Amino acid sequence: MQSQGKLTIERMCQISTVSRAGFYRQWQTKAPAEATMALRDAIQRAALRYRTYGSIKLARVVREEGFVVSVSRVRRLREQDNLLAIKRRKFVRTTDAEHDFLIYPNLAQYLVLSAVSQLWVADITYLRLQSEFVYFAVVLDAFSRRVLGWALDRGLKTGLPLTALNRALALRPPTPGLVHHSDRGSQYASNEYVARLEQFGITISMSRPARPWENARCERFMRTLKEEEVYGADYRGLEDARSRIGEFLEEVYNRRRLHSALGYLTPEEFEQAG
Repeated sequence: MQSQGKLTIERMCQISTVSRAGFYRQWQTKAPAEATMALRDAIQRAALRYRTYGSIKLARVVREEGFVVSVSRVRRLREQDNLLAIKRRKFVRTTDAEHDFLIYPNLAQYLVLSAVSQLWVADITYLRLQSEFVYFAVVLDAFSRRVLGWALDRGLKTGLPLTALNRALALRPPTPGLVHHSDRGSQYASNEYVARLEQFGITISMSRPARPWENARCERFMRTLKEEEVYGADYRGLEDARSRIGEFLEEVYNRRRLHSALGYLTPEEFEQAG
C-alpha cells in the first residue's frame, strides 16, 4: 500500500483482477491498523468536502474510492473521530447550499487589496496524527497572508472556526469595510459564526460550490502548513501538536518565512513596509 502512488484501491484491484472484498479481507487480516487508518482518512476527507453529509452519504462517497464498508461502520468511525453533524435551526432561510443556513455571494473576487484589514480569509482542514485525526481552522489577512487566528481540536464543530475568529478579532480589531471570506460549509454559515461577524460589522463573502480557487490564499496556506510543518513532525498528541504548530505559525510562518507573493518578504515585514 505504501507504494501504490496515485492509484486508487479500486483501480489496483482491477489491474490485479482481485475483488475489492477479497482485498479488504486480506488487508484487514494482515494490517488491520493500517487498513482502518486508511478508511478513516477517506472518511475525514469526505466529511470535510461534504460537511452536511450523514453516514449513508459518506459511506457512498468512500465506496466510490474503492473501500468496502458498511454504513454502520462509517457511523461508528464518525462518532469516534467527532465528525458529528451540526444541529440546525429550522427558522433559518434555506438557499442554494446543502444546509439550512443563509448563503452569501462571493464579494472577495471584486476586491483589489491595498492594505491590511480589507479582506480576511478562513478555512478548515484536517491533520492526521499518529493515532487520531484533528482539525485546524485559520483566519488570514489576505493582504499580507499573516495568520491572525487559528484553532486546533478533535471536533469538526462551529466552535473550532469561531475560536480562530475570536483570536483574530482580539489581535486585530476590524475596521469599517472589512470582508470575511470562506467556503459555504455549515461551520461558517452557522448562526453563531455569522452573528459574531455581524456584531463587528464585518461583511460576509463565500466561495461558490466546487470552486476552491476562490479561496486560493487559504488553500495555499494549508498546503504550506502541511508540507513545512505537519508532514515532517512526530507529534505526541493533540497538546504537543498545538504547541508546535503554534510555534511554527507565529515564529516561522509570520516572522521568518519568505513569501514569493509578497516580494520575498515575511508577512510581518510586508505589513510594516505597507
